[in-house]
Amino acid sequence: MTLTLRVVCGLPTATIARLLLPEPAVAQRIVRAKRKIRDAGIRLRVPDPGERPARLASVLRAIYLTFTEGHSPHGTSAVVRDDLCEEALRLAAGLHRLLPDEPEAAGLLALILLTSARAAARADEDGALVLLADQDRSQWDRGRMDEGRSLVEAALAQRRPGPYQLQAAIAACHADAAAPVDTDWRQIAALYGELLRFEPSPVIAANRAVAVAYAEGPAAGLAILDTLAASSRLARWPQLHIARAALLAQCGRHEDAVAAYRDALALEPACAVRRHITGQIAALEGAAPAPAEETWPTLFTLARKPDSGRCTMPSSARSARLAPSTSPPMASSAVCGGCG
Repeated sequence: MTLTLRVVCGLPTATIARLLLPEPAVAQRIVRAKRKIRDAGIRLRVPDPGERPARLASVLRAIYLTFTEGHSPHGTSAVVRDDLCEEALRLAAGLHRLLPDEPEAAGLLALILLTSARAAARADEDGALVLLADQDRSQWDRGRMDEGRSLVEAALAQRRPGPYQLQAAIAACHADAAAPVDTDWRQIAALYGELLRFEPSPVIAANRAVAVAYAEGPAAGLAILDTLAASSRLARWPQLHIARAALLAQCGRHEDAVAAYRDALALEPACAVRRHITGQIAALEGAAPAPAEETWPTLFTLARKPDSGRCTMPSSARSARLAPSTSPPMASSAVCGGCG
């Protein structure tokens, strides 16, 4: 996968390392893969149909990670890198054309369409990050949202759910809300619960905690995040500290919130996220009111059908008892790494 991300997707070694492994290990993997291809005389070709199922998970993940870096880029002050997002979209669309009956390929394409549809609203005139709840929804690309919604509904109707379909369903729930207050957070929390069956990771659990906070109140979500914060696996994930800080502020614990925001800053998040954090710290230290519920950061930044307020996903997304997935876990930064 490292060679695919480097050669096919065009990600630099340092970026791949941030998504997967320490940089020296990534560099060694790339060198070994190139040497193996050269020494064995391996030719690049489209796999035969019988070979594709075994390779699908890696291909999906490579495209997903490329979009992740474009959606929440590092090493730049930009909120989004359109070039990487559009390349991921192109690759996902090509994969869906190659495998039209594969629901996870459709799910990934739907996820990218629904999430990238918000790109124009994710930064203000000064280039600062705009949180999902604060975005001007009239700027969202309704054509992409409609296409993404149709894809995920058709994929879920096959009753072979998987992690990319579930992430797209969460994105569709956000896109369906005419206003932030209309968002069906209980349904989103339930979808995260199903996603945990496929990807039992603390990152997904953290995203579910934020949804629970919206649905049941900040104290309920904070209790989950505090438990997760004790895990060393999440200690270096800035978004966990950002989410904790927002919920602490809502609970009136401003000093603890500032400390959590500073913990996030110490982990050197993306430039746009750092700018958001410093603004929140300034507001809290200036005794400004805590942010309203509608402006809490969401870790997953996914999308949804105007004037509805409720998700219109097939029942397979709501009630299916899902078996654990054999695919690799989602990236810790992934799409869920953004705040918008």
